[in-house]
Amino acid sequence: MSAQRAHLSRRGFLGGSLLFVAGTAIGCTTSPTGGSSDAKTTLNIWSHAYGEAGTQQALTRYATEFTKANPDIAVKVTWVPGDYTAKLNASLLTDAAPDVFEHGDFTQGLARRGQVAALDAQYGSAKDDFNQGDRDLVTVDGKLYGVKMIDDVQMLYYRKSALAKAGITPPTTFDALVTAAKALTTKKSKGLFVGNDGVGETPALAVFSNRGELVADGEIAFASPQAVEAVTALKRLHDDKSLLLGFTTDWWDPSALVQGVVPMQWCGLWAMPAIKDALGDDFGIQPWPAFKAGGTPVLRVGGWTSCVNAKGKNVDAAKKFVQWLWIEQTDLQKDWSESYGLHVPPRKSVAATAGKLSKGTAKEAVELAAKYGRSNPNTWDSASGTPFGAAVAKIVAGQGDPATLLADAAKKAQAAVDKQLS
Repeated sequence: MSAQRAHLSRRGFLGGSLLFVAGTAIGCTTSPTGGSSDAKTTLNIWSHAYGEAGTQQALTRYATEFTKANPDIAVKVTWVPGDYTAKLNASLLTDAAPDVFEHGDFTQGLARRGQVAALDAQYGSAKDDFNQGDRDLVTVDGKLYGVKMIDDVQMLYYRKSALAKAGITPPTTFDALVTAAKALTTKKSKGLFVGNDGVGETPALAVFSNRGELVADGEIAFASPQAVEAVTALKRLHDDKSLLLGFTTDWWDPSALVQGVVPMQWCGLWAMPAIKDALGDDFGIQPWPAFKAGGTPVLRVGGWTSCVNAKGKNVDAAKKFVQWLWIEQTDLQKDWSESYGLHVPPRKSVAATAGKLSKGTAKEAVELAAKYGRSNPNTWDSASGTPFGAAVAKIVAGQGDPATLLADAAKKAQAAVDKQLS
């Protein structure tokens, strides 16, 4: 599940007891596994509430297997619904912070604030088996501060039959996407779904598709001429009223596509099994199209990273857990990526043996991600992303000069990046 979806999970409290931090209900916890007299340490492992069925049970099973192999360490899994990032950040300021936690779109600030422990020793000889991009994401000043658990690939899905009926070929430029969305819009339906707010992931996609950057060498770059050009063009989709807004689920859930509400939807690889079950072979995928000639198609690559709380009381045991599960247990890594939705394993050797990724449209998605995949830089966080998103919302609504709005947002975002790097 994409990091951006952490506060939108469809799954609520699934049993267990509530955990409270500073008076705030966090989520439900399992009883510690392996609670024998041999367990000298109990680790608290935090996970956001994944949308895929069976994920909580799988994490609990992994914890149980770890304790069987390490009887001196018991593990409890805390399942955190709602705004996971906000709850995690609040918890990390307290003594009740988890020993191990997952983080979406890892940021340098975690390491520079001393919140996460370096894990170079835990990688050992397996280091080169992890995708370079995944290692780059968690690298700060030459050290590795997390282990990527899954790569979540996002792409544009479309109904083959709907486009064929309208005489439309899959769009390869932004102009073609605008034209297709407008042509596919009728009195009863819209042509494209990118999110209930009509924005979703499109601002970053627009920037990347015109060979722009969000951050480059520590400097905010989303106010560059090519970024302004591409972001400004997003308004055309709103002016044409071709975007589905305010649906019952957001872009990360494929319901709008599979129910025939829209013929094109931005969504993730995780949803492909459900889409295939509903539509058979009547769907295709493609990147967000290049903005224009000279631009580049884009697939967004997000995902989750396992981190060790450097300020916790059980750092060594926590490192042992992360090493055991996300570095050594390749069979469990493959299970995590293939059995609950569909994701790409960060380890190259594991991905190569993932049967569900080796054929058909899933294989195509992996190949496209290898060619056109983009991850947000690890200097990009909510503090820098919020002013950018606010500026884009005004731009698509026609509430100001795009260049001015993005320049003002860039100043605020730069302050956030400077703070993170200090």
